[in-house]
Amino acid sequence: MDTFLASLAILARWDVLAALVVGSVGGVIVGALPGVGAAVAIAILLPATFSLEPIVGLTALLGIYGSSMFGGAIPAILINTPGTPVNALTTYDGFPMTKRGEARRALSLAYSASFFGGIFSIICLIFLAPVLAAIAPMFGAREIFLAALLGIVLVVLTHRGQILAAAMLACLGIFLKTIGIEGTAYTQRYTFGQQWLTSGIDLIVVVLGLFAVSQAFFLLTRKDESYSLPAVTGKFFHGMAELLQFKRIATVASSFGVICGMIPGVGEFMSQFLSYSYAQRTSKTPDLFGKGNPEGIVASEAANNSVPAAAMIPLLALGIPGEELTAMMLAVFYVHNVIPGPQLFQNQMDFVMALYIALLLLNILVVVFLMFSTNILMQVMRIPSRFLGMMILAFSLIGVYSLRNSLTDCAVAAGFGVFGFILKRLELPTSPIILGIVLGGLMETKLRTAMARVSTPFDFIDRPIAFILFMMIVLVIGLHIYTTFKSRKTDTAHV
Repeated sequence: MDTFLASLAILARWDVLAALVVGSVGGVIVGALPGVGAAVAIAILLPATFSLEPIVGLTALLGIYGSSMFGGAIPAILINTPGTPVNALTTYDGFPMTKRGEARRALSLAYSASFFGGIFSIICLIFLAPVLAAIAPMFGAREIFLAALLGIVLVVLTHRGQILAAAMLACLGIFLKTIGIEGTAYTQRYTFGQQWLTSGIDLIVVVLGLFAVSQAFFLLTRKDESYSLPAVTGKFFHGMAELLQFKRIATVASSFGVICGMIPGVGEFMSQFLSYSYAQRTSKTPDLFGKGNPEGIVASEAANNSVPAAAMIPLLALGIPGEELTAMMLAVFYVHNVIPGPQLFQNQMDFVMALYIALLLLNILVVVFLMFSTNILMQVMRIPSRFLGMMILAFSLIGVYSLRNSLTDCAVAAGFGVFGFILKRLELPTSPIILGIVLGGLMETKLRTAMARVSTPFDFIDRPIAFILFMMIVLVIGLHIYTTFKSRKTDTAHV
Protein backbone atom coordinates (compact mmCIF):
# COMPACT_ATOMS: atom_id res chain seq x y z
CA MET A 1 0.00 0.00 0.00
CA ASP A 2 2.87 2.38 0.78
CA THR A 3 4.31 1.78 -2.70
CA PHE A 4 0.93 2.46 -4.29
CA LEU A 5 0.48 5.75 -2.38
CA ALA A 6 4.04 6.79 -3.26
CA SER A 7 3.36 6.13 -6.95
CA LEU A 8 0.19 8.24 -6.79
CA ALA A 9 2.24 11.06 -5.28
CA ILE A 10 4.66 10.86 -8.22
CA LEU A 11 1.79 11.22 -10.69
CA ALA A 12 -0.12 13.93 -8.78
CA ARG A 13 1.82 16.79 -10.35
CA TRP A 14 0.58 19.21 -12.96
CA ASP A 15 3.49 18.58 -15.36
CA VAL A 16 3.03 14.78 -15.24
CA LEU A 17 -0.73 15.07 -15.78
CA ALA A 18 -0.19 17.57 -18.61
CA ALA A 19 2.28 15.18 -20.27
CA LEU A 20 -0.27 12.38 -19.92
CA VAL A 21 -3.01 14.42 -21.59
CA VAL A 22 -0.78 15.73 -24.39
CA GLY A 23 0.73 12.30 -25.07
CA SER A 24 -2.55 10.37 -25.05
CA VAL A 25 -4.56 12.86 -27.14
CA GLY A 26 -1.60 13.44 -29.46
CA GLY A 27 -1.16 9.69 -29.86
CA VAL A 28 -4.77 9.29 -30.97
CA ILE A 29 -4.38 12.06 -33.55
CA VAL A 30 -1.10 10.58 -34.83
CA GLY A 31 -2.68 7.13 -35.03
CA ALA A 32 -5.56 8.51 -37.09
CA LEU A 33 -3.12 9.91 -39.67
CA PRO A 34 -2.42 7.18 -42.26
CA GLY A 35 1.30 6.90 -42.94
CA VAL A 36 2.61 8.51 -39.75
CA GLY A 37 2.36 6.17 -36.76
CA ALA A 38 3.64 6.16 -33.19
CA ALA A 39 7.28 5.47 -34.12
CA VAL A 40 7.54 8.70 -36.11
CA ALA A 41 5.83 10.76 -33.39
CA ILE A 42 7.99 9.32 -30.59
CA ALA A 43 11.15 9.82 -32.66
CA ILE A 44 10.30 13.51 -33.20
CA LEU A 45 9.32 14.07 -29.56
CA LEU A 46 12.32 12.19 -28.14
CA PRO A 47 14.87 15.07 -28.12
CA ALA A 48 12.38 17.31 -26.31
CA THR A 49 11.93 14.78 -23.48
CA PHE A 50 15.63 14.92 -22.55
CA SER A 51 15.14 18.27 -20.83
CA LEU A 52 12.23 16.91 -18.78
CA GLU A 53 12.24 14.74 -15.69
CA PRO A 54 12.15 10.99 -16.44
CA ILE A 55 8.57 10.49 -15.23
CA VAL A 56 7.33 13.45 -17.31
CA GLY A 57 9.13 12.41 -20.52
CA LEU A 58 8.20 8.74 -20.19
CA THR A 59 4.56 9.57 -19.44
CA ALA A 60 4.34 11.60 -22.65
CA LEU A 61 5.96 8.82 -24.70
CA LEU A 62 3.80 6.14 -23.06
CA GLY A 63 0.76 8.25 -23.90
CA ILE A 64 1.66 8.19 -27.60
CA TYR A 65 2.62 4.51 -27.53
CA GLY A 66 -0.53 3.36 -25.74
CA SER A 67 -3.06 5.56 -27.54
CA SER A 68 -1.88 5.51 -31.16
CA MET A 69 -3.50 2.12 -31.78
CA PHE A 70 -6.86 3.52 -30.62
CA GLY A 71 -6.61 6.21 -33.29
CA GLY A 72 -5.24 3.78 -35.88
CA ALA A 73 -8.54 1.89 -35.85
CA ILE A 74 -10.40 4.91 -37.29
CA PRO A 75 -8.88 4.93 -40.83
CA ALA A 76 -8.63 1.11 -40.73
CA ILE A 77 -12.40 0.85 -40.33
CA LEU A 78 -13.54 3.85 -42.36
CA ILE A 79 -11.21 3.87 -45.40
CA ASN A 80 -9.55 0.41 -45.26
CA THR A 81 -6.16 1.98 -44.49
CA PRO A 82 -4.65 1.16 -41.09
CA GLY A 83 -3.46 4.23 -39.24
CA THR A 84 -0.66 2.19 -37.67
CA PRO A 85 0.73 -1.10 -39.00
CA VAL A 86 -0.69 -3.05 -36.06
CA ASN A 87 -4.24 -2.08 -37.06
CA ALA A 88 -3.94 -4.03 -40.32
CA LEU A 89 -6.10 -6.95 -39.15
CA THR A 90 -8.82 -4.52 -38.09
CA THR A 91 -9.40 -3.67 -41.75
CA TYR A 92 -10.45 -7.28 -42.49
CA ASP A 93 -13.77 -6.94 -40.69
CA GLY A 94 -13.97 -3.23 -39.91
CA PHE A 95 -14.18 -1.93 -43.48
CA PRO A 96 -16.80 -4.49 -44.60
CA MET A 97 -18.93 -3.34 -41.67
CA THR A 98 -18.52 0.27 -42.84
CA LYS A 99 -19.68 -0.72 -46.34
CA ARG A 100 -22.78 -2.26 -44.73
CA GLY A 101 -23.51 1.05 -43.01
CA GLU A 102 -22.28 -0.12 -39.58
CA ALA A 103 -19.29 2.23 -39.22
CA ARG A 104 -20.40 3.54 -35.81
CA ARG A 105 -20.87 0.01 -34.46
CA ALA A 106 -17.45 -1.09 -35.76
CA LEU A 107 -15.68 1.95 -34.25
CA SER A 108 -17.52 1.54 -30.97
CA LEU A 109 -16.48 -2.11 -30.74
CA ALA A 110 -12.88 -1.24 -31.62
CA TYR A 111 -12.69 1.40 -28.89
CA SER A 112 -14.30 -0.91 -26.32
CA ALA A 113 -12.05 -3.88 -27.17
CA SER A 114 -8.95 -1.66 -27.09
CA PHE A 115 -9.96 -0.29 -23.70
CA PHE A 116 -10.62 -3.79 -22.35
CA GLY A 117 -7.26 -5.07 -23.61
CA GLY A 118 -5.36 -2.13 -22.13
CA ILE A 119 -7.01 -2.36 -18.70
CA PHE A 120 -6.70 -6.16 -18.61
CA SER A 121 -2.96 -6.10 -19.28
CA ILE A 122 -2.26 -3.36 -16.75
CA ILE A 123 -4.17 -5.17 -13.99
CA CYS A 124 -2.26 -8.37 -14.79
CA LEU A 125 1.06 -6.59 -14.61
CA ILE A 126 0.32 -4.68 -11.40
CA PHE A 127 -0.25 -8.04 -9.73
CA LEU A 128 2.90 -9.39 -11.37
CA ALA A 129 5.05 -6.53 -10.11
CA PRO A 130 5.90 -8.12 -6.71
CA VAL A 131 6.90 -11.33 -8.49
CA LEU A 132 9.16 -9.38 -10.82
CA ALA A 133 10.70 -7.56 -7.88
CA ALA A 134 11.55 -10.94 -6.35
CA ILE A 135 12.95 -12.45 -9.56
CA ALA A 136 14.92 -9.42 -10.76
CA PRO A 137 17.82 -9.76 -8.25
CA MET A 138 18.52 -13.25 -9.64
CA PHE A 139 19.68 -11.71 -12.92
CA GLY A 140 23.41 -11.05 -13.05
CA ALA A 141 25.59 -9.96 -15.97
CA ARG A 142 25.54 -13.32 -17.76
CA GLU A 143 21.75 -13.69 -17.40
CA ILE A 144 21.14 -10.23 -18.84
CA PHE A 145 23.59 -10.96 -21.68
CA LEU A 146 21.75 -14.18 -22.54
CA ALA A 147 18.36 -12.44 -22.25
CA ALA A 148 19.57 -9.74 -24.66
CA LEU A 149 20.89 -12.41 -27.03
CA LEU A 150 17.51 -14.17 -26.85
CA GLY A 151 15.87 -10.85 -27.70
CA ILE A 152 18.07 -10.43 -30.80
CA VAL A 153 17.32 -14.01 -31.91
CA LEU A 154 13.56 -13.54 -31.46
CA VAL A 155 13.59 -10.20 -33.29
CA VAL A 156 15.32 -11.82 -36.25
CA LEU A 157 13.20 -14.97 -36.34
CA THR A 158 9.89 -13.13 -36.13
CA HIS A 159 10.59 -11.56 -39.56
CA ARG A 160 9.48 -14.65 -41.47
CA GLY A 161 10.56 -14.60 -45.09
CA GLN A 162 13.11 -11.87 -44.30
CA ILE A 163 15.24 -13.62 -41.69
CA LEU A 164 18.56 -13.17 -43.52
CA ALA A 165 17.89 -9.48 -44.12
CA ALA A 166 16.75 -8.98 -40.50
CA ALA A 167 19.88 -10.73 -39.21
CA MET A 168 22.14 -8.59 -41.39
CA LEU A 169 20.39 -5.39 -40.26
CA ALA A 170 20.64 -6.44 -36.60
CA CYS A 171 24.37 -7.07 -37.08
CA LEU A 172 24.64 -3.64 -38.72
CA GLY A 173 23.07 -2.13 -35.60
CA ILE A 174 25.52 -4.00 -33.35
CA PHE A 175 28.41 -2.77 -35.51
CA LEU A 176 27.20 0.85 -35.36
CA LYS A 177 27.31 0.68 -31.58
CA THR A 178 31.01 -0.25 -31.65
CA ILE A 179 32.01 2.92 -33.53
CA GLY A 180 33.80 5.54 -31.42
CA ILE A 181 35.92 5.46 -28.28
CA GLU A 182 35.76 2.10 -26.51
CA GLY A 183 34.86 2.52 -22.84
CA THR A 184 37.40 0.22 -21.14
CA ALA A 185 40.77 0.89 -22.78
CA TYR A 186 39.68 4.23 -24.35
CA THR A 187 40.89 3.21 -27.80
CA GLN A 188 39.24 4.34 -31.01
CA ARG A 189 37.26 1.80 -33.00
CA TYR A 190 36.29 2.19 -36.67
CA THR A 191 36.77 5.97 -36.67
CA PHE A 192 39.25 5.94 -39.60
CA GLY A 193 40.77 9.18 -38.41
CA GLN A 194 37.46 11.05 -38.65
CA GLN A 195 37.04 13.32 -35.63
CA TRP A 196 33.24 13.37 -35.86
CA LEU A 197 33.12 9.59 -35.37
CA THR A 198 35.04 9.56 -32.08
CA SER A 199 31.86 10.19 -30.07
CA GLY A 200 30.11 7.35 -31.88
CA ILE A 201 26.84 7.20 -33.78
CA ASP A 202 24.11 8.65 -31.55
CA LEU A 203 21.06 6.41 -31.11
CA ILE A 204 18.61 9.31 -31.34
CA VAL A 205 20.14 10.52 -34.62
CA VAL A 206 19.72 7.03 -36.07
CA VAL A 207 16.15 6.76 -34.73
CA LEU A 208 15.12 10.10 -36.20
CA GLY A 209 16.76 9.25 -39.52
CA LEU A 210 15.39 5.73 -39.91
CA PHE A 211 11.86 6.47 -38.75
CA ALA A 212 11.01 10.16 -39.03
CA VAL A 213 13.18 11.41 -41.93
CA SER A 214 12.62 8.27 -44.02
CA GLN A 215 8.85 8.52 -43.46
CA ALA A 216 8.99 12.18 -44.51
CA PHE A 217 10.72 11.17 -47.75
CA PHE A 218 8.12 8.43 -48.25
CA LEU A 219 5.20 10.86 -47.82
CA LEU A 220 6.84 13.49 -50.05
CA THR A 221 7.23 11.02 -52.91
CA ARG A 222 3.64 9.82 -53.02
CA LYS A 223 0.56 11.58 -54.34
CA ASP A 224 -1.93 13.22 -52.02
CA GLU A 225 -5.04 11.10 -51.60
CA SER A 226 -8.58 12.35 -51.09
CA TYR A 227 -10.71 10.10 -48.94
CA SER A 228 -14.47 9.79 -49.10
CA LEU A 229 -15.48 9.55 -45.46
CA PRO A 230 -18.81 7.95 -44.50
CA ALA A 231 -21.18 9.71 -42.14
CA VAL A 232 -20.86 8.36 -38.60
CA THR A 233 -23.81 9.25 -36.39
CA GLY A 234 -25.06 8.04 -33.03
CA LYS A 235 -23.51 7.33 -29.67
CA PHE A 236 -20.38 5.22 -29.22
CA PHE A 237 -21.10 3.90 -25.73
CA HIS A 238 -23.14 0.95 -27.02
CA GLY A 239 -19.94 -0.91 -27.87
CA MET A 240 -19.18 -1.33 -24.17
CA ALA A 241 -22.40 -3.27 -23.65
CA GLU A 242 -21.99 -5.23 -26.89
CA LEU A 243 -18.47 -6.26 -25.87
CA LEU A 244 -20.04 -8.41 -23.12
CA GLN A 245 -21.28 -10.73 -25.88
CA PHE A 246 -17.65 -11.31 -26.90
CA LYS A 247 -16.05 -11.35 -23.43
CA ARG A 248 -14.43 -14.75 -24.02
CA ILE A 249 -12.68 -13.59 -27.20
CA ALA A 250 -11.66 -10.28 -25.61
CA THR A 251 -10.17 -12.06 -22.58
CA VAL A 252 -8.24 -14.64 -24.62
CA ALA A 253 -7.01 -11.97 -27.06
CA SER A 254 -5.84 -9.77 -24.18
CA SER A 255 -4.05 -12.75 -22.63
CA PHE A 256 -2.23 -13.38 -25.91
CA GLY A 257 -1.23 -9.71 -25.93
CA VAL A 258 0.18 -9.85 -22.39
CA ILE A 259 2.20 -13.00 -23.11
CA CYS A 260 3.51 -11.80 -26.48
CA GLY A 261 4.27 -8.33 -25.11
CA MET A 262 6.54 -9.75 -22.42
CA ILE A 263 8.60 -11.69 -24.97
CA PRO A 264 11.17 -9.43 -26.71
CA GLY A 265 10.75 -9.27 -30.47
CA VAL A 266 7.24 -10.74 -30.61
CA GLY A 267 4.76 -7.95 -29.84
CA GLU A 268 1.50 -6.92 -31.48
CA PHE A 269 1.65 -8.81 -34.77
CA MET A 270 2.04 -12.25 -33.23
CA SER A 271 -0.60 -11.58 -30.56
CA GLN A 272 -3.04 -10.39 -33.23
CA PHE A 273 -2.41 -13.41 -35.44
CA LEU A 274 -2.91 -15.84 -32.53
CA SER A 275 -6.05 -14.13 -31.22
CA TYR A 276 -7.62 -13.69 -34.66
CA SER A 277 -6.93 -17.34 -35.50
CA TYR A 278 -8.40 -18.42 -32.15
CA ALA A 279 -11.51 -16.31 -32.67
CA GLN A 280 -12.04 -17.74 -36.15
CA ARG A 281 -11.53 -21.36 -35.04
CA THR A 282 -13.92 -21.09 -32.11
CA SER A 283 -16.57 -18.91 -33.79
CA LYS A 284 -20.03 -20.20 -34.68
CA THR A 285 -19.74 -18.25 -37.94
CA PRO A 286 -16.11 -18.65 -39.07
CA ASP A 287 -17.05 -18.09 -42.71
CA LEU A 288 -18.00 -14.48 -41.91
CA PHE A 289 -14.45 -13.55 -40.87
CA GLY A 290 -13.04 -11.07 -43.35
CA LYS A 291 -16.57 -10.11 -44.36
CA GLY A 292 -17.56 -7.94 -41.44
CA ASN A 293 -17.59 -10.18 -38.36
CA PRO A 294 -17.47 -8.08 -35.15
CA GLU A 295 -15.56 -10.90 -33.43
CA GLY A 296 -12.60 -10.18 -35.72
CA ILE A 297 -12.49 -6.53 -34.62
CA VAL A 298 -12.64 -7.50 -30.94
CA ALA A 299 -9.87 -10.09 -31.33
CA SER A 300 -7.57 -7.72 -33.23
CA GLU A 301 -8.01 -4.59 -31.11
CA ALA A 302 -8.00 -6.31 -27.71
CA ALA A 303 -4.76 -8.11 -28.62
CA ASN A 304 -2.77 -5.15 -29.90
CA ASN A 305 -3.76 -2.79 -27.06
CA SER A 306 -2.79 -5.26 -24.36
CA VAL A 307 0.82 -5.30 -25.60
CA PRO A 308 2.19 -1.84 -24.58
CA ALA A 309 1.98 -2.41 -20.82
CA ALA A 310 3.42 -5.92 -21.16
CA ALA A 311 6.25 -4.67 -23.38
CA MET A 312 7.43 -2.52 -20.47
CA ILE A 313 8.28 -5.66 -18.46
CA PRO A 314 11.54 -6.68 -20.23
CA LEU A 315 12.40 -2.98 -20.58
CA LEU A 316 12.04 -2.16 -16.88
CA ALA A 317 13.13 -5.47 -15.37
CA LEU A 318 16.15 -6.20 -17.59
CA GLY A 319 16.74 -3.08 -19.67
CA ILE A 320 15.88 -5.07 -22.81
CA PRO A 321 13.48 -3.41 -25.29
CA GLY A 322 11.14 -5.67 -27.22
CA GLU A 323 10.79 -3.42 -30.28
CA GLU A 324 11.74 0.00 -31.61
CA LEU A 325 9.25 2.03 -29.53
CA THR A 326 10.48 0.71 -26.18
CA ALA A 327 14.06 1.08 -27.46
CA MET A 328 13.37 4.80 -27.89
CA MET A 329 11.99 5.00 -24.34
CA LEU A 330 15.15 3.32 -23.07
CA ALA A 331 17.09 6.32 -24.36
CA VAL A 332 15.13 8.57 -21.97
CA PHE A 333 16.19 6.36 -19.04
CA TYR A 334 19.85 6.50 -20.04
CA VAL A 335 19.89 10.28 -20.53
CA HIS A 336 18.62 10.80 -16.98
CA ASN A 337 20.93 8.13 -15.53
CA VAL A 338 17.98 5.95 -14.52
CA ILE A 339 19.19 2.46 -15.40
CA PRO A 340 16.43 -0.11 -16.01
CA GLY A 341 17.14 -3.52 -14.57
CA PRO A 342 16.92 -5.52 -11.36
CA GLN A 343 17.91 -2.55 -9.20
CA LEU A 344 15.00 -0.48 -10.52
CA PHE A 345 12.45 -2.99 -9.19
CA GLN A 346 14.28 -3.27 -5.88
CA ASN A 347 14.92 0.43 -5.22
CA GLN A 348 12.30 2.35 -7.24
CA MET A 349 9.19 0.21 -7.22
CA ASP A 350 7.07 3.36 -6.75
CA PHE A 351 8.43 4.72 -10.06
CA VAL A 352 7.55 1.45 -11.86
CA MET A 353 4.06 1.43 -10.33
CA ALA A 354 3.57 5.06 -11.35
CA LEU A 355 4.22 4.15 -14.99
CA TYR A 356 1.57 1.41 -14.82
CA ILE A 357 -0.98 3.73 -13.23
CA ALA A 358 -0.19 6.29 -15.97
CA LEU A 359 -1.03 3.62 -18.56
CA LEU A 360 -4.27 2.90 -16.73
CA LEU A 361 -5.23 6.57 -16.70
CA LEU A 362 -4.38 7.09 -20.36
CA ASN A 363 -6.68 4.25 -21.42
CA ILE A 364 -9.57 5.85 -19.53
CA LEU A 365 -8.72 9.30 -20.89
CA VAL A 366 -8.43 8.10 -24.49
CA VAL A 367 -11.66 6.10 -24.59
CA VAL A 368 -13.63 9.04 -23.15
CA PHE A 369 -11.97 11.41 -25.62
CA LEU A 370 -12.84 9.14 -28.57
CA MET A 371 -16.46 8.74 -27.54
CA PHE A 372 -17.01 12.48 -28.05
CA SER A 373 -14.50 13.46 -30.75
CA THR A 374 -14.50 10.75 -33.42
CA ASN A 375 -16.21 12.91 -36.05
CA ILE A 376 -13.65 15.68 -35.51
CA LEU A 377 -10.76 13.21 -35.70
CA MET A 378 -12.06 11.91 -39.01
CA GLN A 379 -11.18 15.25 -40.58
CA VAL A 380 -7.50 14.71 -39.70
CA MET A 381 -7.36 12.09 -42.47
CA ARG A 382 -7.91 14.87 -45.02
CA ILE A 383 -4.51 16.48 -44.31
CA PRO A 384 -2.38 16.14 -47.50
CA SER A 385 0.43 13.59 -47.32
CA ARG A 386 3.06 15.95 -48.74
CA PHE A 387 2.24 18.63 -46.17
CA LEU A 388 2.66 16.02 -43.43
CA GLY A 389 5.95 14.97 -44.99
CA MET A 390 7.32 18.52 -44.93
CA MET A 391 6.23 19.01 -41.31
CA ILE A 392 7.82 15.72 -40.21
CA LEU A 393 11.06 16.53 -42.04
CA ALA A 394 11.27 20.00 -40.51
CA PHE A 395 10.58 18.85 -36.94
CA SER A 396 12.96 15.91 -37.33
CA LEU A 397 15.92 18.04 -38.41
CA ILE A 398 15.16 20.62 -35.69
CA GLY A 399 15.13 17.79 -33.14
CA VAL A 400 18.43 16.37 -34.41
CA TYR A 401 20.13 19.79 -34.38
CA SER A 402 18.90 20.51 -30.84
CA LEU A 403 20.71 17.44 -29.48
CA ARG A 404 24.25 18.83 -29.84
CA ASN A 405 23.83 21.88 -32.11
CA SER A 406 25.60 19.88 -34.81
CA LEU A 407 25.02 20.06 -38.56
CA THR A 408 27.00 16.82 -38.81
CA ASP A 409 24.22 15.08 -36.85
CA CYS A 410 21.70 16.47 -39.34
CA ALA A 411 23.75 15.07 -42.23
CA VAL A 412 24.00 11.67 -40.51
CA ALA A 413 20.24 11.67 -39.86
CA ALA A 414 19.59 12.53 -43.50
CA GLY A 415 21.88 9.67 -44.57
CA PHE A 416 20.00 7.21 -42.37
CA GLY A 417 16.76 8.72 -43.68
CA VAL A 418 17.75 7.82 -47.24
CA PHE A 419 18.78 4.35 -46.07
CA GLY A 420 15.47 3.92 -44.22
CA PHE A 421 13.56 5.10 -47.30
CA ILE A 422 15.32 2.47 -49.42
CA LEU A 423 14.45 -0.19 -46.83
CA LYS A 424 10.80 0.91 -46.90
CA ARG A 425 10.68 0.70 -50.70
CA LEU A 426 12.23 -2.77 -50.56
CA GLU A 427 9.75 -3.68 -47.76
CA LEU A 428 12.59 -4.59 -45.40
CA PRO A 429 12.37 -4.02 -41.61
CA THR A 430 14.15 -1.16 -39.86
CA SER A 431 13.54 -2.19 -36.25
CA PRO A 432 16.42 -4.77 -36.16
CA ILE A 433 18.91 -1.92 -36.64
CA ILE A 434 17.62 -0.01 -33.59
CA LEU A 435 17.43 -3.12 -31.44
CA GLY A 436 20.92 -4.10 -32.62
CA ILE A 437 22.30 -0.75 -31.45
CA VAL A 438 20.55 -0.90 -28.07
CA LEU A 439 21.03 -4.58 -27.30
CA GLY A 440 24.53 -4.67 -28.84
CA GLY A 441 25.82 -2.11 -26.37
CA LEU A 442 24.14 -3.91 -23.49
CA MET A 443 25.52 -7.29 -24.57
CA GLU A 444 29.07 -5.96 -24.86
CA THR A 445 28.97 -4.39 -21.38
CA LYS A 446 27.50 -7.45 -19.70
CA LEU A 447 29.80 -9.85 -21.57
CA ARG A 448 32.88 -7.93 -20.37
CA THR A 449 31.58 -8.04 -16.80
CA ALA A 450 30.68 -11.75 -16.96
CA MET A 451 33.97 -12.85 -18.55
CA ALA A 452 35.90 -11.72 -15.47
CA ARG A 453 34.17 -14.47 -13.48
CA VAL A 454 34.15 -17.41 -15.89
CA SER A 455 36.96 -19.73 -16.97
CA THR A 456 35.23 -22.01 -19.46
CA PRO A 457 32.15 -21.61 -21.69
CA PHE A 458 30.26 -23.99 -19.40
CA ASP A 459 30.77 -21.61 -16.48
CA PHE A 460 28.64 -19.11 -18.38
CA ILE A 461 25.53 -21.27 -17.98
CA ASP A 462 26.18 -22.91 -14.62
CA ARG A 463 23.43 -20.95 -12.88
CA PRO A 464 19.73 -21.93 -13.19
CA ILE A 465 18.39 -18.81 -14.95
CA ALA A 466 21.41 -18.61 -17.28
CA PHE A 467 20.93 -22.27 -18.21
CA ILE A 468 17.20 -21.77 -18.84
CA LEU A 469 17.87 -18.76 -21.08
CA PHE A 470 20.55 -20.67 -22.98
CA MET A 471 18.19 -23.60 -23.54
CA MET A 472 15.48 -21.19 -24.73
CA ILE A 473 17.89 -19.80 -27.33
CA VAL A 474 18.79 -23.32 -28.50
CA LEU A 475 15.11 -24.35 -28.53
CA VAL A 476 13.97 -21.30 -30.50
CA ILE A 477 16.68 -21.76 -33.14
CA GLY A 478 16.08 -25.51 -33.28
CA LEU A 479 12.32 -25.09 -33.72
CA HIS A 480 12.85 -22.56 -36.48
CA ILE A 481 15.24 -24.89 -38.36
CA TYR A 482 12.79 -27.79 -37.92
CA THR A 483 9.76 -25.84 -39.18
CA THR A 484 11.76 -24.45 -42.11
CA PHE A 485 12.88 -27.91 -43.27
CA LYS A 486 9.38 -29.30 -42.72
CA SER A 487 7.75 -26.58 -44.83
CA ARG A 488 10.32 -27.03 -47.60
CA LYS A 489 9.77 -30.77 -47.55
CA THR A 490 6.01 -30.23 -47.81
CA ASP A 491 6.45 -27.78 -50.71
CA THR A 492 8.70 -30.27 -52.52
CA ALA A 493 6.15 -33.05 -52.03
CA HIS A 494 3.42 -30.90 -53.55
CA VAL A 495 5.58 -30.13 -56.57
